[in-house]
Amino acid sequence: MSGKLANKSILITGASTGIGRACALRAAQEGAAVTVADINDDEGQKTVEEIAKANGTAHYVRCDVAKAGDVQNAIASAVSSYERLDGAFNNAGISGEFTNIVKMSEENFDRTILIDLKGVWLCVKYQVEQFLKQDSKGAIVSTASVAGLLGTRGATAYCAAKHGVVGLTKAAALEYARKGIRVNAVCPGIIETPMLHGMSDDTGLALDAFVAQEPMNRLGEPREIGDAAVWLLSDDASFVTGIAMPVDGGYTAI
Repeated sequence: MSGKLANKSILITGASTGIGRACALRAAQEGAAVTVADINDDEGQKTVEEIAKANGTAHYVRCDVAKAGDVQNAIASAVSSYERLDGAFNNAGISGEFTNIVKMSEENFDRTILIDLKGVWLCVKYQVEQFLKQDSKGAIVSTASVAGLLGTRGATAYCAAKHGVVGLTKAAALEYARKGIRVNAVCPGIIETPMLHGMSDDTGLALDAFVAQEPMNRLGEPREIGDAAVWLLSDDASFVTGIAMPVDGGYTAI
C-alpha cells in the first residue's frame, strides 16, 4: 500500500473517539498498520471496523496508559501483529475538573497528572525502548495542547500536565536524536470532540463561547490534528524533532 506511512506499524492511544480515532483513520489511509489502544472497548472496536471498511489494517488492544504493564502490552501487541513498531501517537488523556486552584481537589490534580503526563511518559519510555531493541529509527508524537503553551483559567492541573508533556517531548528528543528517534508533540486548539462537549457541560459555556476564542471563528476538526500527527510520524518530517506544534487556528498567536 502506498502513502506517507506505507508499511509502517503505528500505535495510537486514545484512539476510540475524537482526535485519536481521526488519526487512526488517517494513518491507515496513508498505509499504516494501526494498533488502536484505549480503555473504551466498544468504541475502540468501532475504530478498527471503520478502518477495515476503508480497506485498512488495524486491531484493538485494551490499554490504560496510567499502567506500565498495559503500555508494555500494547507495544508488544503491535510488534506481535505487525513484526515491529515504527511510530506512535500518544493521544490518550482527560480534561479533568475545571475549577480554580483553591476549589480543585487533590484527587483531580493527581488523576489528571497521572493520565495526561505520567501516561505520556510511560508511553515514550517504552516506545523508545522498543525502537532501541529493534536498532531502528522511530517517530513519536504526543498530544499536548495550547494549554501546554499558555495559561488557562480554571485548569491548573491540565495546564501543568500539558506543559509537562511539552518539556518531556523536548528532553526525550534531545536524548535520542543521534539514534534517529524523533519525538514531537502537537498542541491542539479548541477542537470539536466529545471532550470539548464534556467541558461545555461542566463549565456551562455554550460551544459558541469556545468558537469566539478562536481567531478563525470556528472549532478545529479532529482530522486536522490527525493530519498534523501523521505528517510528524512520516518521513516527510525527517528533520523535525523536539517541537510542540500548535494546530490551533491562530489561538497562540493572540
